[in-house]
Amino acid sequence: MATHLEITESLKTFTDNYSKNERLKIMNRDWDRVVLIKATDIESIHTLTLKDGVLSLNEGASGAPDLTVVSDSETLADVFYGDINPTEPYNNGTLRVMGSEDDITRLDFIILMIWGE
Repeated sequence: MATHLEITESLKTFTDNYSKNERLKIMNRDWDRVVLIKATDIESIHTLTLKDGVLSLNEGASGAPDLTVVSDSETLADVFYGDINPTEPYNNGTLRVMGSEDDITRLDFIILMIWGE
């Protein structure tokens, strides 16, 4: 089990790596979305906000989410640290992503661009 702090640090690492990728920022400058990240086994909620190509992280829920990512704390930390590819936990049901199919595909692409396969 990961702690709230570990999830926070994984999301900071993810956000920092996104911010260093100029190509991603340009590609997403017209894709404004709010992504809620929620752990199922501990109290931990974060919001990733993408606006004008800039990704920011906040603790707690802020704004109406376009996408919601839900999983156990360990899986969330591993996915956002880039330790595991989200495909396996998504396919086996331990990672749920709710939103439009286009938004889910875009989020998958962002993760792939940051961490690779």
